[in-house]
Order: sequence, then C-alpha cells, then structure tokens
Amino acid sequence: MTSRGYDMTPTMYSPDGRIYQVEYAMETVKRGTLAIGICSKEGVIMAVEEKPRALQTKNITQKIFQVDFHIGIAAAGYIPDARIQVDSARFFSQGNRLTYDESVEIATVAKYLADQSHQFTQYSGVRPNGVSLIVAGIDQKGESIYVTDPSGTYVQYAAIAIGAGSDDVNTFLEKNYKSDMSIDDTATLAIAAINLKNEQKDRIEDIKMAKITTEAKVFEKVSESELNNYSQNASKFASE
Repeated sequence: MTSRGYDMTPTMYSPDGRIYQVEYAMETVKRGTLAIGICSKEGVIMAVEEKPRALQTKNITQKIFQVDFHIGIAAAGYIPDARIQVDSARFFSQGNRLTYDESVEIATVAKYLADQSHQFTQYSGVRPNGVSLIVAGIDQKGESIYVTDPSGTYVQYAAIAIGAGSDDVNTFLEKNYKSDMSIDDTATLAIAAINLKNEQKDRIEDIKMAKITTEAKVFEKVSESELNNYSQNASKFASE
C-alpha cells in the first residue's frame, strides 16, 4: 500500500492507523550496523559493529557513548540524532545528581529519552529521530538495559540487538543467553552474535565494546587486547 500523501507529516495517521514517518525512521534503524546490549550477573555489556574507512582512526567509537559514571548508550541508525539525544541524557543525568545528590536510575533516563523521541511524532515541521538507543547501566536496582525507538517506546531487556540483521541476532541471543553468565562470557556472546553471519567467528576488527561491572559501577571501554581474549571462546556459542 502506498502512503498517498499521509507521510508528509508525523502528525497524520493513514486510514489504516499508521504513522509513516515513524515507520520510515524505524527503517533507518534497520539499515544501521548492529548494536548489542547484554546483562549478566556481574554487569552489562554494550557492543557495536563499526566498519571504519581505510585511513580512519580506529580507536575511536562513533556508536557507544558514556552518559554518566554508571550509564552507557549504544546506538543504531542515524548517529547524528544519537549524539543529540546523548547530550540531552547527559544534561538530564547531571541535573538529577545536582538536584537530588544521587545518581539517576537507568529506567528514568530511558523514559526521558523516549519522551523526547515521542515529542518529534506530535508536531508538524519536525521529523522523528532516526535512531534506536540501548541504554545500559547499573543503579540501585541492579543491572538493567532499555531500548528506545523513534516512536517513543522504551522496553527493558536482558539481552537485545538493534540494527541490520537484528532479527537473526536476537534469535541467536534467545538460544544462547543465560541470566547467570559472567561478564566475560557475556562479552564473548556479544562477539559471537556480531559475527553470526561471518565465517570467522572470533573476528574483532570491526567491533567496539564497553562494559559496566557490578563491582565498579563505572563505564569502561574494552581494549583490543581484552576483546582478543574474549573472542577466543566465541566459537562455543557459534556451534550451538
């Protein structure tokens, strides 16, 4: 069915109850490279697939962001939109710390970002954000991961993938994820998931990763040497 002009503004429903501009934004997310978030009993892992150009500096990630000491975000879709949302989340998180003298909860940040995304579906002259975010961290309630999307929805997950090929990766995660996994096994599972369609299951050249452990509660980028160690056991998930 064609849009027949119903996609000119995000404030207009089609006769069959669809908002085409929101659907277009979600399609943008599906065209983005993979981003994965996984909870473990020892913390949370965020991993993304990034394919740099030949002369691009490789030690800088464009898709994983630190929001606060205890919160990180991984994005899939139109990354400039992600940067704006991350900056907003940082202001919100620091405002909460200054006002209440405590770190903000992960669910509160996810709801705030989802509410912002929803605003861009309610007014003419704007477009929905073309990005989904994995908001991951550790707060007073423990480890948690939320996903926001262009419609303004936010949902909590134990493990989730967004971006191109995410349907197959989520099926893979459903088969292999266990709630009592260690942080190391969780990182290995993330590498195996990103390499699901690759013949070389331990490939790490196009992978960037960050973690927040339950013990430290601090956002840390995972080094290439750590990635290499995690990748050694990736085949045990790929073969299942």
